[in-house]
Amino acid sequence: MSLKTIRLTAYVAIAAVLILGGAAFAILGGSGLSKPSLLIPPTTTIGGPFHLTDQTGKPVTDKDLLGKPAAMFFGYTFCPDVCPTTLAEVGDWLKALGPDADKLQFVFVTVDPERDTQDKLKDYLTSFDPRIRGLTGTPQETAAIVKDYRVYVKKTHPESGSDYLVDHTAAVYLMDSKGRFVGFINYQEDASKTIAKLKELLAQG
Repeated sequence: MSLKTIRLTAYVAIAAVLILGGAAFAILGGSGLSKPSLLIPPTTTIGGPFHLTDQTGKPVTDKDLLGKPAAMFFGYTFCPDVCPTTLAEVGDWLKALGPDADKLQFVFVTVDPERDTQDKLKDYLTSFDPRIRGLTGTPQETAAIVKDYRVYVKKTHPESGSDYLVDHTAAVYLMDSKGRFVGFINYQEDASKTIAKLKELLAQG
């Protein structure tokens, strides 16, 4: 993924948050003091129904993610830098959350279903935290979730056959326990801010 695309997707993510959430400030706790929220008010303008398959071959729909907050990252196993970097960071985030990490679902959704089969995903994810769940599907199923989650996806150098790359949104999508979008974690965002977002997401449920 090019630096230009990373910047573009980051700007898109920030713009979406500003548009959807306005200033996104909330009163937290019982102290009566105003504290800026790191998340936006829940919205259904991003997200929607999907039908995919995880790395074990189990069918997964959007309904299977309800009941616990979820962090969703869209990428692909042949990604040279952004995806392995982000997935490695996920392991650090989960460790930092301690026991609370069990209250969070982390999902890696491939945007390259032609190459990312169930077995490929299963093998790839052995390099990362075992709590990360991989999802793949048919090209049609993938196109549907990409559209509903407003994910930027574009093949680069498709003429090179199976050696093509895919530019894609580099942010992690945060969804509450009811499947509503509440914000992003941007690519290589400050770790302390990321953990704060995840803790706020867990506190909201």
